[in-house]
Amino acid sequence: MEVTDIGNKEEGKVWYRKPTPGKSVLVTVVRTAQQAKTVRFLHVAFDTAGDSFLAGDHHGNIYIFDISRNRFRLVQKTGQACTALAFNLRRTTEVLVALTDYTIKCFDKDTKQLVSWMRGHEGAVSSISVHSSGRYAITTSSDTAQLWDLDTFQRKRKLNIKQSVGIQRVFFLPLSNTILSCFSDDSIFAWESDTLFCKYQLPVPDCRPKISYKAFAVTRDGTRLAAGGRSNLLHLWCLDSRELIRVIQMPTQVRTVRQLEFLPDSFDGGASQTLGVLSQDGVMRFINIHTCKLIFHMGSHDDAITTAAVSPNGRHIVAIMDNGSINVYSVQSLTQEFNKPPPSNVAIVSGGEGDRDFSNLKVKVRSEVSSRPDKRSARQTQAKMVRLHAGPAAEDKENELPAGLNKERLVALLKTFGEYPAKYRMFVWRSLLCLPENHAAYSSLTDKGLHSAYLTLHDKYPVKSQKLQRGLQRVLSALGHWAAIFGEVEYLPLIAFPFVKLFQNNPMLCFEMVATVIVNWFQHWFEYFPNPPLNILSMVENVLAHHDKDLLQHLVDCGITSQLYVWPLLETLFSEVLTRDEWLRLFDNIFSNHPSFLLIACVAYITCCRKPILLCSQKRDFECFFHHRHNLDVGTMIKEAYRLMSSTPADIHPRTMLSDFTPLTKGQYPVFSHYPEFIVEYQSREREKIRLQELEYLRERQELSKLHADFVHQQAEEEAYYAQQELLHKAEEQRRNILAQEEEKLTQQRAKLAAMKRDLKMKELQLLDAARQRFLKYQQDLKASQIRRLDQEINRKMALREQETATAIQDLEARQMELEAQRKRLEQHLLKEQERVGREVEAEVEVRLREAEMEDEGYTELLHSTKANIQGLEESLAEVCQLDLESEWQKGVAERLQQVDAVQERKRERLAELQRQTLLEEERLADTMRDMMGKKWGEVMRSKALLQDQDRPSVDTDGQRPTRMRSPLSGGGFPYRPGTSTAVPVVPGAAGLSLRGTSRQSGTNMVCLNSSSPSESTSTSFSLDRGRAQLDTSERELLKEIRELRQKLAARARETSSASSQSVHTLSSVSQ
Repeated sequence: MEVTDIGNKEEGKVWYRKPTPGKSVLVTVVRTAQQAKTVRFLHVAFDTAGDSFLAGDHHGNIYIFDISRNRFRLVQKTGQACTALAFNLRRTTEVLVALTDYTIKCFDKDTKQLVSWMRGHEGAVSSISVHSSGRYAITTSSDTAQLWDLDTFQRKRKLNIKQSVGIQRVFFLPLSNTILSCFSDDSIFAWESDTLFCKYQLPVPDCRPKISYKAFAVTRDGTRLAAGGRSNLLHLWCLDSRELIRVIQMPTQVRTVRQLEFLPDSFDGGASQTLGVLSQDGVMRFINIHTCKLIFHMGSHDDAITTAAVSPNGRHIVAIMDNGSINVYSVQSLTQEFNKPPPSNVAIVSGGEGDRDFSNLKVKVRSEVSSRPDKRSARQTQAKMVRLHAGPAAEDKENELPAGLNKERLVALLKTFGEYPAKYRMFVWRSLLCLPENHAAYSSLTDKGLHSAYLTLHDKYPVKSQKLQRGLQRVLSALGHWAAIFGEVEYLPLIAFPFVKLFQNNPMLCFEMVATVIVNWFQHWFEYFPNPPLNILSMVENVLAHHDKDLLQHLVDCGITSQLYVWPLLETLFSEVLTRDEWLRLFDNIFSNHPSFLLIACVAYITCCRKPILLCSQKRDFECFFHHRHNLDVGTMIKEAYRLMSSTPADIHPRTMLSDFTPLTKGQYPVFSHYPEFIVEYQSREREKIRLQELEYLRERQELSKLHADFVHQQAEEEAYYAQQELLHKAEEQRRNILAQEEEKLTQQRAKLAAMKRDLKMKELQLLDAARQRFLKYQQDLKASQIRRLDQEINRKMALREQETATAIQDLEARQMELEAQRKRLEQHLLKEQERVGREVEAEVEVRLREAEMEDEGYTELLHSTKANIQGLEESLAEVCQLDLESEWQKGVAERLQQVDAVQERKRERLAELQRQTLLEEERLADTMRDMMGKKWGEVMRSKALLQDQDRPSVDTDGQRPTRMRSPLSGGGFPYRPGTSTAVPVVPGAAGLSLRGTSRQSGTNMVCLNSSSPSESTSTSFSLDRGRAQLDTSERELLKEIRELRQKLAARARETSSASSQSVHTLSSVSQ
């Protein structure tokens, strides 16, 4: 067998030498850390192909071992131990790891990355079951089971149960959508995984004793279910018919089934027939479920198996051993002997020579009905038993022990080495005492709960470890429920504590150990209850008197009785005077000898301590001596005990008065009645009465303490209230004094502030008066300057207007003179330039019209400028009104402004009326001038006609002289055509007197003004000068009124300022 130490390697080979064919163990894998400490492997799990398996160690390292490739590598370091492992069947690179912090993590074994982290359990996860499709997974703990979706890693459902019923395991059935849930009360339910509908429940078997299912296994086709627990019986269920089809009894060495695994076969179609059963002794036995033959086994007592996993292809089995290593087994090598043709009619399985426990294994099959299971009734079951063949001869039966041990050989070994091997001591003790391991009976005792006598055990016997405290309380409660006297024995915790400390992981064995010691080594102890066993103490004293009279006489002389030097040793079973190793060596000999050896050991201890005891003379010294450890060679003491055991006479030897060793009965514990029942019952009643009185006293004391606490609380509150009131009163007085002082200070400050306010007010008034004076002076100066500017502007405009008027008069006079000259030139050149004058008249008329329009625009602008001056004066008056502080003055100014506005409006109306009248006069004048021109033109034409008529005779008479005179209407002249409008030529240079002509449609010709006579020009210039004179007169009157108004406003302002200054002086004199 090759051993591979992976150490701290992250990858490597599983074995370095190819395994030899025929060897069952291919390789043993161990892991050693620093200082050569072995790290235990905890769990293993195969993948779907069966060629690789996962393994997790105690340090949290997860390894994957590939058997086909002979390689291993580290997947992840979780930092904490794992509690379950599984492969993800859909994504084969992912693995599920349940950790001790109640979480499940999913890792990728190729990338070594964390895929998901699932939380939700409140206890350690004991198993992980993955659906055959790889979509779902079920994780199981002691209190709940949860269904997970492996695609989203979200929890879909959660199974909650009552606290009284625990969950053993919940898993998927192969090749189906059924979930099987198994509980601690042996009930099994089947659920539909999609709808979680309960499909069926398997009936709870009525057979006794109760198995208490702990291990389960299902065949690959999902039709058979095997279940086992705290018994050597296995139940085989048919899940199709939902019936119990077989009960298989394992050998007597199997007391508890830890794990069940079906071994698949390539040709069984999933209906596996080989079942592996891992029992409490660390041996995994593989049997045929139909023939109940033992095919092969793995492990032994020396090399026990803690857990195992079978590959899906049935080629390998991986087992974690008791020492923490991993053994990889070859199924082909294990089944090599079984595959040989069996004998024809003999059903005997012989084990290998290396394991003496299975050297004489014989298989017997008993069937209550037909041996053909397919034709049996639905309610009938078959019972098959696998039993060991009787080994030794009949004469050695009394020296044979249950596990195949021989008492004589054990005693010889003990005498040779002085003690049993520490590794097998507990096993030897269990064999020597023949512990029955009555699980059902012990469960019935523990189901009764804690005994009332040990509810307050921690007060009297405090233990630092809570686990030991609970274990001691549990064992003592079971003893109290077994026999009533053990609820009254005060020294029972001292007796049971050493065994509780040894068997703290197995309370049932501890209970049976203590019960066995009480039944055999405590014979006649309780006859004098509640006093110490005086008869037993007398036995010890008689033996001491026989072997050492001087020592006994010294004890008698000192007044020391056996209750002082023997009873402390017995009531503690030497646990106070010996160390752990010494105590174990002593009890190796006590359990290997007659029950009287315990009393002889007391005498041996006293005699071995003879010298220090002879030096003691006070009672206190003896008490201290027998309750403390001393420098004693326990080997010498044991030899002395054997010497005394053999040399003590029969008449005083305790052997004659004590019975031989009697083990506890199987199935049920014996009835213990070796005590005065009436005293125990009386004490029990008295104790119950005292307990009730104590409860009543405690209740009253609690009420009294509560009342006292309430009284103290109320008193404290009252004192605090009065103290607070006194403090508040003092604070109030202090605040009142402070307020009075502050009010006085405030009054003084207010007086000072009032004086300061008066001073500031006076200064403010003075400043205001000075500012007012300065402002009034500034306003007066400003108004005076404005008035001066207005006067200058008015004078400037008047001078400009007069200048313009004089210029216009000069222009008119010059034009009049030009017209006179033109008229004279026209008369001279009228006939010569008639055609040219006609063309020029049209151009001149247009020029004169434009000039007339320009003159009108100038006149209009003059009117607008006059209005603007009036508006500026109005704004000046408004500013004067706004600066006036008195309301009457403002009102008077407003009324005056209204009057001025009315006057100005009347003046504007008058000016508009004058303008209209002027336009009418001009139009009338133009009409008159046109009429006069027409008349003149008619006269001229008539005079010309007369001249022509006068010239005709002269023409006729003088025919040789051509006529040079032409009619004004002939040639280039303007013929007069009635009914049409003709343009009359005007002499150039008369632009200043030309007026706009208007065409008439009344049958008369449209003619232009022609200054042909002085009377016409005089009348025209007269009308224009008259309109302008009227305009100047009205403007002068308006300016005169404005000056008067300004003078009145200035006088009014001076009066107002003088009145306000007088009022300010009066106010200042009053304030002073």
